[in-house]
Amino acid sequence: MQYGFHEKVPAIPDSIKTVKINTIENHAPINNPQLAPRLTERLRQKIVGQTKLSQTASDNADWEITASITDYSVSTSGISDKAASTNRLTVTVQVTLNRRKQNEQDDPVTITHGFDFDSRKPLQTAENELLDEIIKQMTDEIFNNLFSKW
Repeated sequence: MQYGFHEKVPAIPDSIKTVKINTIENHAPINNPQLAPRLTERLRQKIVGQTKLSQTASDNADWEITASITDYSVSTSGISDKAASTNRLTVTVQVTLNRRKQNEQDDPVTITHGFDFDSRKPLQTAENELLDEIIKQMTDEIFNNLFSKW
């Protein structure tokens, strides 16, 4: 039996210097007007802050990231005494990485995350309380999907 370490292939090749991060579009039937712009800004900050990539608005960027919110819905996730006790706000984002410099486009990736809240709270109240967590979780999952090669 042989053991050893294998060098991890970098998620971002040395030749890639710039990225264009398009504004995330909201195509979900229910729309939280704060979600797409805040998610876009947080994703831009994370990519620029945690990679060697420089953000550009140019169509000549080495890579281009496009994303859209495809689902933003509420369902019952817990029942107690024959009544809903917990609701779940489900957020789905579809992300595509266009590797322009390599003339490759990754298949779109769908990232879905559920956020539970007390069913006695109105949706608007729950959204306000959950928005920071939604932004953080979705940003982390999008970033990890794009840049982590496990």
